[in-house]
Order: sequence, then C-alpha cells, then structure tokens
Amino acid sequence: MGKNQDQVTFGLAYDFRNPEQWRKPTEALYKETLDQIAWAESLGFRSVWLTEHHFCDDGYTPSPLTIAAAIGARTQHMQIGTNLLVLPLHDPIRVAEDAATVSILTGGRFRLGVGQGYHEEEFEGFGRKLVNRPSLLEEGVEVIRRAWTGEVMNFSGKRFNVEDVRITPVPENPPPLLVGALADPAIERAARIGDGYLDTLNAGGAKYVDALPKVGKDPAVGRIYSLQWPIIDEDPEKAWAEIGPHSVYQWNEYIGWGVFGPPDQIPRYESPNQLVEAGMIQLWDASTAVEQLSGILSARPQTKDLHFFAQLPGESVESGSRRVEYLATKVMPEVLRAASQSEREEGTT
Repeated sequence: MGKNQDQVTFGLAYDFRNPEQWRKPTEALYKETLDQIAWAESLGFRSVWLTEHHFCDDGYTPSPLTIAAAIGARTQHMQIGTNLLVLPLHDPIRVAEDAATVSILTGGRFRLGVGQGYHEEEFEGFGRKLVNRPSLLEEGVEVIRRAWTGEVMNFSGKRFNVEDVRITPVPENPPPLLVGALADPAIERAARIGDGYLDTLNAGGAKYVDALPKVGKDPAVGRIYSLQWPIIDEDPEKAWAEIGPHSVYQWNEYIGWGVFGPPDQIPRYESPNQLVEAGMIQLWDASTAVEQLSGILSARPQTKDLHFFAQLPGESVESGSRRVEYLATKVMPEVLRAASQSEREEGTT
C-alpha cells in the first residue's frame, strides 16, 4: 500500500471538460486547474481524483495518468487517484507500467481506481465489446497485480494472454487497486477483486460493505472512496442559481452516454430545480454539510475519502475556487475533528 492510506481525507475531483457554450483555451484551462490543485493542497486537501472518457466534444480528459504525473510534480502531500480509469479499454500491461511510473514519480502517492465502463461508443472506438466488460476488468486487474510483483509473469485468460513478461521498474509502493461499480453484481465483484471501492453516486457504499462477507472479507477491512455531489456554499441557493445550468449539462451528458441505462429510455433534466427535486444534487451550507458528511463517516467507517468536483463543466476555476475555500475553512476541519474524536472514543471502548 501507499502512504497514509488509513486517514480520512478530503479531496477534489476533476474531469477537465470544456463545453462549447462556455469554452476557453484548453491550455489556459489546464494551467488554471493545476494552479488550483496546488493551492488546494495548501488549504488542507489531501486527495485529488481524475476520471476518464473518450471521443467527447467537450474534451473530457482521456489521459488521467498523464495528468496524475503533472499533479504529482506540483504537489507534496496529496494522494492522487483515478475515479476512474475505464480498464477494459486498455492494455493492462501498459496500465501497469504507467501506473507504476506515476507511483514512483509521486513517492507512492498514487491510487489506481478502475471500472468496467458503460459508454458503447468508447468500446467501439477501441475495438472492444461492451458485453465483455466483466472479464476484461477482472483479468485486467489480475494482470496488473502480477505485473507489480516484479516477477516474470505468465497469464492465460479469456481476454488476455501474457507470456514471460516482467515489467520494470517495479513500484516501491504498489498503488492500491480500487474498483468502482454501480450495479449489484458489479459491486460484489469490486468487493472481491478490489483493495477498496469507488462510490461514485454515494449509493453503493452500504451494498459494498454487505458484500464483503460474501466474498470472504471482514467488513472492517473495507475501504470506500466516495465522490460527493452537493453544492456547499454559504448561500447554496444563490450559488445554484448561478451554476445550475452547468450541472444540468453534466448530468444530461452522463445520461446520453448510458450510465443509467439505454439513453433513449432515460429522460433528460430540463432545469436545475429538477436535479434538486430528484435528489441528484443537494444544496448545503456549512452546518448542514458537517452534519451530513459526519453522518456518512459514522454510518460507514470504511469511508476513507470524501471528494467533490472542484468546478462543474464550463464553470470558471475562480467560481469553483470560492466553494473549494469554503469547504476547506468551514466544513473540512469540523468533519475531521468529529471523525478524530469518534476514533478516540472507539479506541477507549
């Protein structure tokens, strides 16, 4: 495992999207975002998470491991992770090499989070079949794990065959291999093959904990890394009035890619208020956020990280930074203080 894996951390998530209606020069967006991440570390954020999609008109990043290395060069303490890399689209040997390199460059601060994906156009673009996702994911995870041992590897599966391969350099701190999932069978698979679970909708954590005994694991060793979606602001309703259209864009794009099922069967959101009414977005001030986030940690002590989008697609970095600072100064210290007190109390019982 890498360093500091057992401490609860707060983090930020990024997709580097640059939609046409709010487009700015991509080089400027990347520079401003990297500057923001370095600044966020100085505020106390201890994780940053990158995601992956391909062939998107809005530039959704296809290269999270490249960006992870750049972030590593700009930061000192942050854990850097993928939530998530769509593993079935990749050669697992190549992923093992690149992830090992990022781990070495960052002194063991990297977490490799993977999932099976869902966007059919991506699979077609890479010559893979959507129906083969489970075996591509499971075999890919096994190949990566074996590759990181530094030993000569032979593997024969349904999707991959590897003969007499040994990757170097070997990561001195092999990244934890985290697995994301939404459907019940996929969550149980994540519990079985993963070192932790990526909960992208804050809905699968309880199912993951329940699945651990089924796959022969003690729930106490479970690890959840949870992406949160609330808008946290001193005046969240005012903030939502300004940035709500960006969130509508974000959710409708996910629907169009098939994350919730066949795109032609899932209605799109027409207004920001519909997102709130559907429970997809919560509007919290600091006191509500402290209560809600502390409740998550209390209910599922397996939760090791809570991370939040630093800005929505097309929202300016400056706008997102205001919420980032509010989260860092008004919410994060109180939640971490409560979590630390809870740990001390458990240690005395």
